[in-house]
Amino acid sequence: MKKLLLAAALSLPLAAPALAAPAPWAIDNSHTAITFTVDHLGYSTVHGFFREFTGELSLDPEAPETSSVAFTIQTDSLDTLFAKRDEHLKSADFLDVANFPTITFQSTKVEPVGDDSAKVIGDLTIKGVTKPVVLDVKLNKLEPSPMTKVETAGFTATTVISRSDFGVSAFVPAVGDELTVRIDTETSPAAAATE
Repeated sequence: MKKLLLAAALSLPLAAPALAAPAPWAIDNSHTAITFTVDHLGYSTVHGFFREFTGELSLDPEAPETSSVAFTIQTDSLDTLFAKRDEHLKSADFLDVANFPTITFQSTKVEPVGDDSAKVIGDLTIKGVTKPVVLDVKLNKLEPSPMTKVETAGFTATTVISRSDFGVSAFVPAVGDELTVRIDTETSPAAAATE
């Protein structure tokens, strides 16, 4: 049951019952990765990631319906390991980072699937366009870290989005419209970091 509660906590409405008291959990950026893949002309798959982001998780294991999660990604931190392509992807043809410096995600709902998984629904905003997306979230592990001795949860979340839905439609369909997005993260109670 504890696994289910923490898996569900990755994305739940902000409205809280009077007795619920969600607590902040800290996202470990050194063990978090936000990556994506996209088809290139049918020949290969381009892999990319974002180097700069912040995440906020609020969790009450006894009342997971009060929990929430949010991510803010700096679009200028995009990296596909090829500078010339990155420059183009940051231009107005694609992400237009000069006018849209962030991508954001805010959770709204969770639908548990099993003891360690859930369908997470939230609002994703790219290039000023907000659309609902569903993340398939898996709880990888929940136990005290052997390094820090602090209770730690590891999650993997995946989704597939249509970039043209967000106004990023250059070269569709030659360059794939669908992006597969993956988030791997570790998190632990924020209070533990100050003890």
